[in-house]
Amino acid sequence: MLFSVIALTITLYKVWQYSALGVWRYNTPAKYLSELGKGKAIASRIQASRHPVVKVMATALDHNANIKPDSPLLREEIQRVAAEQLQSLRAMLKPLELIAALSPLLGLLGTVLGMITAFQQLESLGSQVDPSALSGGIWQALLTTAVGLIVAIPALIAHNWFERTIEICGHHMGDSVTRLFTTQPS
Repeated sequence: MLFSVIALTITLYKVWQYSALGVWRYNTPAKYLSELGKGKAIASRIQASRHPVVKVMATALDHNANIKPDSPLLREEIQRVAAEQLQSLRAMLKPLELIAALSPLLGLLGTVLGMITAFQQLESLGSQVDPSALSGGIWQALLTTAVGLIVAIPALIAHNWFERTIEICGHHMGDSVTRLFTTQPS
């Protein structure tokens, strides 16, 4: 029960975080690149954006005039900001992954313990074995595995969805910075 509450809380928090940052608006960086390619001044709007890809673009745009675009220093700074943005998106995903992995195992443990209890009851009955006593214990034992899977499956789906979103975001970071330097007027 506790795992399901924690998994739901993390999932809702991450959905809120990604929505607030605009992570799922994949066209935002392309829109800025298009405007920049047309010679429009977008520096102030880029600075105001919370989108992780746009934050990396802002770092690339803000480089000092005496640093060349192919400078190792600029490349290092862009990589640092990109890693920082991606790490912010990854925060809290490890506990979600752990819940997805542990829930079925805890359910299975409950099943094993329940089966032990059912067989102990069967043993205590001696020669007057009642199949209903055994079947009642078995279904209760199997219930813990079902609950573990009910918690684990949505947690695993959410974790993979967030990881894929981060992967896409990372790709867009690299692509946008490359396009920024190839479309930016010198």
